[in-house]
Amino acid sequence: MTIYDRWHKSRPKPDEELCGCRPKRVPTSDHGCDGRWQVRYRDDTGSQRKRNFDRRPDAERFDTEIKNSLHKGEYLDPSAGQITLSAYAREWRASLTSDPGTLEGVDSRLSRWVYGQKIGSETMISLAARPALLRSWIKLMEGALAPGSIKVITDMVSAIFSTAVDDRIINRNPFKLKSVQTARPVENGSKKVIPWTLAQVARVAEMLPAHLGAMVYLGAGCGLRQGELFGIAVDDLDFDNGLVHVNRQVRLVRSRQVFSLPKRNKTRSVPMPASVAERLRAHIERHSPTDVTLPWRVPDGEPRTYRLLFVRETGGALHRGSFNYTWRGAIERAGIVPPTPPGIRRKPYREHGCHKLRHTAASAWLAAGVDVVTVAEYLGHNDPAFTLRTYTHLMPSATERARRAMDAFFSDSVCALDVP
Repeated sequence: MTIYDRWHKSRPKPDEELCGCRPKRVPTSDHGCDGRWQVRYRDDTGSQRKRNFDRRPDAERFDTEIKNSLHKGEYLDPSAGQITLSAYAREWRASLTSDPGTLEGVDSRLSRWVYGQKIGSETMISLAARPALLRSWIKLMEGALAPGSIKVITDMVSAIFSTAVDDRIINRNPFKLKSVQTARPVENGSKKVIPWTLAQVARVAEMLPAHLGAMVYLGAGCGLRQGELFGIAVDDLDFDNGLVHVNRQVRLVRSRQVFSLPKRNKTRSVPMPASVAERLRAHIERHSPTDVTLPWRVPDGEPRTYRLLFVRETGGALHRGSFNYTWRGAIERAGIVPPTPPGIRRKPYREHGCHKLRHTAASAWLAAGVDVVTVAEYLGHNDPAFTLRTYTHLMPSATERARRAMDAFFSDSVCALDVP
């Protein structure tokens, strides 16, 4: 028996002890207090625990649940869930071993949308039991962020709750509930990816400073990301075999420039077309590669030196902030976007940013019949399905391909057909 009556206890009188009569139940000092029925048990660590209930059926139900959870190894310490989301998120963050740049993004999102919000002071158990608190939090973000950014943040907090479930802090992840899930953002926003034409590529290359023009052809011809273009070294160009080896990028970590592996640590080799190789050779003849030394991965990392193809006029590695300003001026002069009115500072133009060069490379590969898996490998995508979703509208029409295939089949077989 693990259920006790806190209001009464048995206190035998001397004569009752002698006659063996049933002792009389007398009130305890707790008589009349809340929670008459008490469940006592030992948790999975062997520690004594107890909980009071006003009604005996509730106590019996809890007693049964505790016994079952202990038997199945699913017991949750009631006090563990009292930790706040902010406190548990800090523990979760301290356990991460991801890329420094990725961790910087995690810290930024946690600081703004968890530690700095009311939701951060709520306990994990209350958030798991009251999804309305999370829905209000998501509603707050909808007024300040794009759907894609909201999805990144909610996925991160969902991962925190999933870890809490594994740690047996709470019994469920509220983000798995339909009422809490956010609407998935439309891939690439509401607009489809539109690559540049060769004339646009050439015009932007012409409008950039002379020592950066070849970068446009390398990006559009080999699909490198901006940071990878910044980090390309002369030793990464294999002219004999027609390959560009993407081995590093220049990125910002804690506002400091560093060398690091490409995104998701995926180094790769991309075919270098002869037209791009010719322009790169001409660039190297006019602008000698420059030795640039930066720390590896983190600001206090090991210094490494590479002979970079594209650098600032002062000789240092290109910085995305100043380069994006220069890029905006080039696409304005190329007639791709309207010019910035006088007196207003130029801002990066996301739709026609340097990433447009990757879209151009992908569209050319797909139009030429290169399969999606290979294109994903050249672009450094983790999942070919993402490549397919992003660029499917640029692929040759499946209907037209099917029609041509059947025409070829019947034209080859028509002589064998017995047509009446």
